[in-house]
Amino acid sequence: MARDGYKFVLPLLILTGFSVFLHQPIITVIILALTAFTAFFFRNPHRVIPDGANLIVSPADGKVVKIARDENGEQTLCIFLNVFNVHVTRAPIAGAVARFEYKRGKFKVAFDEEASRVNEQNIVWFDGPDMSLVVKQVAGLIARRVICWKKPGDAVERGELFGLIRFGSRVDVVMPGHVNIRVGVGDKVRGGSTIIGDYQ
Repeated sequence: MARDGYKFVLPLLILTGFSVFLHQPIITVIILALTAFTAFFFRNPHRVIPDGANLIVSPADGKVVKIARDENGEQTLCIFLNVFNVHVTRAPIAGAVARFEYKRGKFKVAFDEEASRVNEQNIVWFDGPDMSLVVKQVAGLIARRVICWKKPGDAVERGELFGLIRFGSRVDVVMPGHVNIRVGVGDKVRGGSTIIGDYQ
């Protein structure tokens, strides 16, 4: 389980104990169900990180909802996470966190294209030996908290955990134009293990 989950699960377990002590079976079942869902939401399953040079892995679990190229040639790949997806986020390349920016904003539905521009988000720049890219942790209608555990200068391995988004959201990856994207709109991806692109 992701470390942020314990601050939610432990109080719920304590409430469960009080409910049992007070002989409140219906309340106990409700709290246990909420505890189970919370633990499920904050799960952090083991992932096999692919070997090989010049690979970019997905930073999150979810569904690819958009791939676009702007006038400067940069490519953006957008992943929508529903409430049942794993919500930890992972570094797509090995290298270091070059820059971090928290941006206040709105809480539009995460699959809305405008969410990438106007919603509350963390913007994390990753510098690798051969390339740089940006990952945006975008809050949604339900997700009201985006968390980055890394700070500028911290080294990261490909597929390493760097943050978490609470309760449904969106993750955007902004990559240089020379990246060969290996997934398509509608594809399901798994954080740390699905190769989303490669480059020379």
